[in-house]
Amino acid sequence: MIPPHATTWLHSARHMEDDLRVRVHAGARVFGALCVAILALPSRTASAADQVHDEIQVYNAEIAEVGQWTVEQHLNYAAVGQTQPEVPGGFSSNHSLQGTPEFAYGIADWWEVGFYIPFAVNSSGQLLSDGGKVRNLFVVPDAAKRSFFYGVNFELSYELPRFSSTQWGLEIRPIIGVRNKEWEFIVNPIVDIGFGSAGETDFAPAVRLARNLGNDRFIGLEYYADYGKIGDFLPLQQQSHQLFAVADFKVAAVDVELGAGYGFTPGSDRFVVKAILGYAFPVPGKNNGESATSPMKMGTSAHSMFNPLPDALAIK
Repeated sequence: MIPPHATTWLHSARHMEDDLRVRVHAGARVFGALCVAILALPSRTASAADQVHDEIQVYNAEIAEVGQWTVEQHLNYAAVGQTQPEVPGGFSSNHSLQGTPEFAYGIADWWEVGFYIPFAVNSSGQLLSDGGKVRNLFVVPDAAKRSFFYGVNFELSYELPRFSSTQWGLEIRPIIGVRNKEWEFIVNPIVDIGFGSAGETDFAPAVRLARNLGNDRFIGLEYYADYGKIGDFLPLQQQSHQLFAVADFKVAAVDVELGAGYGFTPGSDRFVVKAILGYAFPVPGKNNGESATSPMKMGTSAHSMFNPLPDALAIK
């Protein structure tokens, strides 16, 4: 004979199990519906990969300190680019300079906000505005001190018609990386979502492998791709696949990254050079010694993983 209190406990356990099953199934339905909604966004018939590249960079989860402002200037020149515009009558990358100033502010040791003012100078020398972007970057704290680090960036963009067939877009950029004293390897499996009747959801990953030479110097390779719409990738010839050789170093208080990239497919810009200049303003309330960290750095100095007060941290 089962004691009365045991019967009550069994009924309670079954009720909890049923409730948990209902919650799990409901959560799965919501997640599945969200995935279907994203993948089913109205799409256009794309003829080539994206030609707008105001920022060519692999994020490494480093952010500004709390209360600190940082600024970067991105510049990318397509010496041999695409001659046919992505949007009829719009911008084409060949012989064009693209770039953006990027301003960022540290909200918490795991949260940074930023905004961009993208621009381009086309092959005719005409200066063009490309709207604006705002972002929220969430990361594991003290990423530069970790051998394994991660984060995610959400970036909302507003683009003008000559640059994109969709005005509003969202970039979701996961950040996953590992490093030791000599090497770092970082992956950004980016998903780009375009809203509206002409929008689509694209896969555009970025990867970095870099060697630490010491004294704030790095050399490495960076890979950037645009496969097109998720679930219906572009033909290989229309996809973008570029490999950049990069060098990171410091000039006084300014962090510098220079790179040259080669495109392997007709859908890629064939030859692009890029530069990133970054400066981290002093942290309010700290003296020079206390605010010696530099979250604008493209790479992380070897001793920063072990020194509780590193003198240089990687770029966001």
